[in-house]
Amino acid sequence: MSLLDVRPAVPEEAVPAPVEEQTEPQWVPTRALGRAVLLTGLLLIAGVLLGRVDLVVLAAPFAIGTAFALRRRPIAVPKVRLGTDDNHHVEGAALTAGVQVVNRDAVGYDLVVVRTLVSPWLAVKEADRPHVVTIARGGSKEIELDGEARRWGRHPLGPASARVTACDGLIAGRPVVSSARNVRVYPMTEPFDADEAMPRAAGLVGGHRSRRPGEGGELAGVRIFGPGDRLRRIDWRVSLRTERLHVAATLSDRDAEVVLLLDVLNEAGRSGGVKGSASVIDTTVRSAAAIAEHYLHRGDRVSLLEYGPVARRLRPATGRRQYLTVLEWLLDVKVYPAEFQPYDTVFGSQVLSHNALVVVLTPLIDNRSAEMLARLARSGRYVVAVDTLPAKAAPPARGPWTEVAHGTWRLERDNMIGQLREHGVPVVAWAGAGSLDTVLRDVARLASAPKAVGR
Repeated sequence: MSLLDVRPAVPEEAVPAPVEEQTEPQWVPTRALGRAVLLTGLLLIAGVLLGRVDLVVLAAPFAIGTAFALRRRPIAVPKVRLGTDDNHHVEGAALTAGVQVVNRDAVGYDLVVVRTLVSPWLAVKEADRPHVVTIARGGSKEIELDGEARRWGRHPLGPASARVTACDGLIAGRPVVSSARNVRVYPMTEPFDADEAMPRAAGLVGGHRSRRPGEGGELAGVRIFGPGDRLRRIDWRVSLRTERLHVAATLSDRDAEVVLLLDVLNEAGRSGGVKGSASVIDTTVRSAAAIAEHYLHRGDRVSLLEYGPVARRLRPATGRRQYLTVLEWLLDVKVYPAEFQPYDTVFGSQVLSHNALVVVLTPLIDNRSAEMLARLARSGRYVVAVDTLPAKAAPPARGPWTEVAHGTWRLERDNMIGQLREHGVPVVAWAGAGSLDTVLRDVARLASAPKAVGR
């Protein structure tokens, strides 16, 4: 089955349809036609002027061959289509693209030269060289380009251009260009698992144990039977011993809301793709995808929020559809170099729930990020900071004092992290599976501890 026959899994308006720049047939003579006409004319003129019949006979094959080749000229321009085997790819996955050239004319194409532009993050083999094919009348040819998706994001594939020659190479059509299309490459979700419970579960149903009584699987004690209690909850041993009906009380199982707050103020490090080094944005996007996948799989509600000038937000939801929406949302994450003045309303109660677990993915490069974490902690929310700064990130050497300045900045950053931990904000470096287990255990203990209330 052709690559172009696979229907995309997204609405048609999301993928630009190929268009043709030339709607009218435009064919131009080639140099071969000019040489044939020139040589035929010179031989005929020389034969007439010199009175030599042999020159006329010698010119006859060129004239007859040119006239025979031009007896049927193409009218319609070819159609160029560009497609891929799938519109959804993951980092490191194989990518197969196809360029199809369709001959809609009754005259065959002697030579078709096809070229395609490809994003550098789509490692397509032999994409930078022209491909040459011949197409019979009414036929089509497809050129397959195999490669690999190296980095997450929306990467352009195309445009593809085709230049056609016909009539034994005597005429050529102007290049026909197809529109480019975006290939969506989703971030590779690193293996992540967190066995610790949420600090506070506030939903109606879910998989986390809460401190509220209700229909659940965690035993909270035994109490006297009351109105509304179910018969299957009766504890017959206690009831026979006390001669009064007693029921087993349980804690309700509830879901939790997880807010992933992405710091997009600064970028550091160099992105080398899925098999190379990772920058701050790479680590932020991949860890956010892994954390969202884990908690959505457990039935929790997940929302995303950017800390930057735009402040994009994804509303909390659960289920597989929310996971796909999260992946689409993460494709548009980028660093905004514009000046940004923090404002408190972005963290209001209408945006961040007080019962939510806020996981902040930040490189802790800017002081505004540290102030944001401290402000969240003072508001009484449960905050966990995930350090996304690469361990080998360093500025380019600009002089003999660059290394010393970088070491001093590292010490200041470690001091800032220590101050955040003193204020109750745990900071942990992202390391895949088990990265947040210890931190979530400490946060859960703080949530279950009694709080002092002023009188």
